[in-house]
Amino acid sequence: MRLVRAFLACCAFPFALSAQQAVDSARWNDVSTLRLVDRAIARRTAQLADTGLVDYVATAHGFLTFLAQVGDGFPDPPTVMKTDELAVEVYWRAPDRSKQRIIGRRDTLLLPTDIQYHRDHLAIIQNNFPSIIRLGDGDEVRDVPHPLSGPGRTAYDFAISDSMTLRTNDREIEVVMVRVRPRDDRQPRAVGAVYIDRATATVVRMAFSFTRAALRDQYLEDVSVVLENSLVDGRYWLPRRQEIEIRRSGSWMDFPSRGIIRGRWEICCVRPNADLSPSWFGGPEVVQASPQELKAYPFKGAILDQLPADVKAATNDDVRAVQEAARELVRAEALSRVRSTNPAARSISDLVRVNRVEGLAVGAGVRRTLGAGFSANLRGRYGTANRKGSGAIALTWRRADGTNAWLRALDDHADAGDEAEVSGVRNSFAAQEFGADYTDPYRERVVALGAGRAVADGWRWSVAVERRQERALEVHATPATGHYEPTLAAESLQGWRVGVDARRSSMSIGAATLALHVAIFTERDRVDVGARLDQSGWIGRGLVGLDVSVPAGPGTLVAHTLAAGVAGGFDAPTQRLVRVGGPVTGPGFAYHQFAGRAAVSQRLEWQRSVPFVPLRFGRFGTVPSTLTLAPFATGLWIDAPGAAGQGWHAALGVAVLALFDQLRVDVARGMPDGRWTFSVDLARSLWPIL
Repeated sequence: MRLVRAFLACCAFPFALSAQQAVDSARWNDVSTLRLVDRAIARRTAQLADTGLVDYVATAHGFLTFLAQVGDGFPDPPTVMKTDELAVEVYWRAPDRSKQRIIGRRDTLLLPTDIQYHRDHLAIIQNNFPSIIRLGDGDEVRDVPHPLSGPGRTAYDFAISDSMTLRTNDREIEVVMVRVRPRDDRQPRAVGAVYIDRATATVVRMAFSFTRAALRDQYLEDVSVVLENSLVDGRYWLPRRQEIEIRRSGSWMDFPSRGIIRGRWEICCVRPNADLSPSWFGGPEVVQASPQELKAYPFKGAILDQLPADVKAATNDDVRAVQEAARELVRAEALSRVRSTNPAARSISDLVRVNRVEGLAVGAGVRRTLGAGFSANLRGRYGTANRKGSGAIALTWRRADGTNAWLRALDDHADAGDEAEVSGVRNSFAAQEFGADYTDPYRERVVALGAGRAVADGWRWSVAVERRQERALEVHATPATGHYEPTLAAESLQGWRVGVDARRSSMSIGAATLALHVAIFTERDRVDVGARLDQSGWIGRGLVGLDVSVPAGPGTLVAHTLAAGVAGGFDAPTQRLVRVGGPVTGPGFAYHQFAGRAAVSQRLEWQRSVPFVPLRFGRFGTVPSTLTLAPFATGLWIDAPGAAGQGWHAALGVAVLALFDQLRVDVARGMPDGRWTFSVDLARSLWPIL
């Protein structure tokens, strides 16, 4: 236990130091900061009456998008499920009267969902929020005092952390960033920053998230809002751009899922002092035109063509930093919650699976939250064919900033190879019915100590030290038809391993979207089989995986690259060789047909929508009247001196993606020594939970 505590302390120290430095760099509640805050509160209290602004009219164009993330770590980018495009007439009258009328609305459904939005999400936020902040008609955020209000003056701490100069045609405007944090984060409060015009004390921009106590729905992870104003007629700071993001997360067993609502609004054509009648503001604040009028609104182009390119990403860097600070506070409170015990499983295949070693295997798991960031996880599985059990136990520590560490012991099956070629559910069905088991299992016993961090910009890294033993497994099951191939002739070995793993789930370079995975480990093994009895030494192994997606003409070019290699002072054990072949790394060839000390697999695919018959799913929507057609080419190279597969191989094929692109059918031909292959599976984005 001392070793674990020392390890955790070493991992946490640099992050705790940097956090302390950040706090010390901001002078909270100093005289100059509070003087500026008091002026801003007075300006808001006056409701702009001294500026001569009586009312204004504007139009707003916005997108309300529902996105989803599924799987461990919530991989980016999230998947767009539904997008609504809206046109809204905006009316305001002093001191705080607001009226908005939705005059155009259209949507497109990309995945089945029956999501319904709160009415206040269909319009913009007026007055930079009233003195008491509410969102989602009070179901999401309620009873939060505005930082620039009378109650907010004593409920929050303030610190000036930066300033900038905005230049217009006739003036320079100094804008000051004032950070805001609650004095009691157990109360419903906002967290973030306000940007204030130093000369007039008027709000130029606000970026807020909220404490856990402010979120009314237990499944809400966080709510963030960005409001930007612009100078109209050289006198009035009025709405220009707004963003809202609502993240809701949950899990069944241990399958993590997250739903995200993102609203993006652009406000234009602001006309001050339009002489609006007070009677115009009666009734509900947000109203909607007739269905015929909404449908007739002249939107430009297709809705997906107009969708902001960055809708899958967070907002600009400084605002994102403010949001992440608020989210960290919410996560910290969540980690300190009372202890609880819950069932746990990482995927459907953890509960039930079929393979040639275990036959039908059933499993279960339990997770115990211990408080202070600690949790314990126990999982087990029993194979009905081999009549043996397997399982793992882990103690995990996690901090709100994404730092984590673990101590883990397991006795389970591992799979030789670097890429899953099929989903777990598909493999179980094919193994049971046809004897087609796309795994190369071997037994491993491991004790591991590791640490890592999930950084806000999307990077995730980890380092681990392991003591491991491995040996071969045997076929025990019988399929319904056909027969199973022999298992991998894995060599018995034992030794130490040190490994580093880093991945970035989404990053943009120009118009391209990239995902990167790099893994490196070195190990000292003792091999105890056959003529190599007692041979030992160091070997190293590396892996680079890269996924790239970039627009190309009327479609999208998608590339998948895998490169891996092993080197060392003695021949690598069989289970360490690089293996390619199968629907992902080598379509047109048998599963793991090629094995060697190094391999590269490169796949290029051009995806384009083609017309199809729409299908209806009741309240979950209608499948778009398109399919995605994806011709592809794959080239692979294997370094296997003396083996039949040495050198270059290629394949050509075509895929059809249907049912919201979640069902994929592939046909491919390997050349020159390949064969025709046919594959049906669910989308790879779903594989982590299958």
